[in-house]
Amino acid sequence: MVEPPVRFGILGCANIARKVSRAILLAPNSTITAIGSRSLEKATSFAKENGFPASAKVFGSYDAVLDDPEVDAVYIPLPTSLHLSWAVLAAQKKKHVLLEKPVALNVKELDVILEACESSGVQFMDATMWAHHPRTAKMKEYLSGSASFGQLKAVHSIFSFVGGPDFLNSNIRVKPDLDALGALGDTGWYCAHAILWAADYELPKFVTALSPEYNEAGVILSCGASLRWEDGKIATFYCSFLTVLTMDITLVGTKGNLRVNDFVLPSKEDAATFYVTSYSRDWPKENNVATDLPQEALMVKEFASLVGSIKGLGSKPEKKWPNISRKTQVVVDAVKASIDKGFEPVEVVS
Repeated sequence: MVEPPVRFGILGCANIARKVSRAILLAPNSTITAIGSRSLEKATSFAKENGFPASAKVFGSYDAVLDDPEVDAVYIPLPTSLHLSWAVLAAQKKKHVLLEKPVALNVKELDVILEACESSGVQFMDATMWAHHPRTAKMKEYLSGSASFGQLKAVHSIFSFVGGPDFLNSNIRVKPDLDALGALGDTGWYCAHAILWAADYELPKFVTALSPEYNEAGVILSCGASLRWEDGKIATFYCSFLTVLTMDITLVGTKGNLRVNDFVLPSKEDAATFYVTSYSRDWPKENNVATDLPQEALMVKEFASLVGSIKGLGSKPEKKWPNISRKTQVVVDAVKASIDKGFEPVEVVS
């Protein structure tokens, strides 16, 4: 018996919602049932421009989406300052929550969101797309099962892009009342997430912030950080709205290394590459991983599968994804705390 598709509602018409709405329509187990915006005209235009089904309902408010009994789950691409109120309300309305990152302004807010989801028995997942690409699983296989990599000793991650004058003047990610974490919460989220992924989600012992740059409103436009673990592992990252597009992760082991130069967004939708080098081979080996769906559609497919199991089989929500989100937020919080303390090392508390 084929399970009915998970019916999504979308809160808001952010640019990233264009990519994710396409992903919802590409995934075999999901569909778009409704979209809401503060403007009915804007929601109507967005639905038309992005090929929504003719049956999709268009609302002039977010509340109307959450009150629709035909909506199973919501995708929330709103500014981070609005995540707490709308994600909690969605959970209280028994809607499963796919939430854009950064998921909250701090872990205290995130804990309220996660508690609301747990109390209502709904699935939570953040929209970190690269985690769902088959390349990511293949790289983890190499790190975990290959004697040629050895013990992980160091990780370096960079995600940066040049925002440009319009972005730096008007984008929500540089507004203190909308996305106060700036580059740290946006591109820095990916860096912290990649480092934790490499470390099997073991939190570091200490985090130290490095060289932030700010706009006139005090929002972070770029920064770096170093992380260290009790077993001697170290990691560094750099995130920025001011430097050329870079999406790199490098992992160094006692016997080999692994490198990716497009980890956030692969240059091709149907395949992605990573490189490995071992002490027995001087030249990097290229590894290509094919996929039948782009990573954002695989993310939606995974989320919808979990929602479908809860709806159809009475399964409990999967805790893996909220746990990963929380650990990533903990690291982001530690970097911000180190900045606020004058770049002193901050002990990470889970």
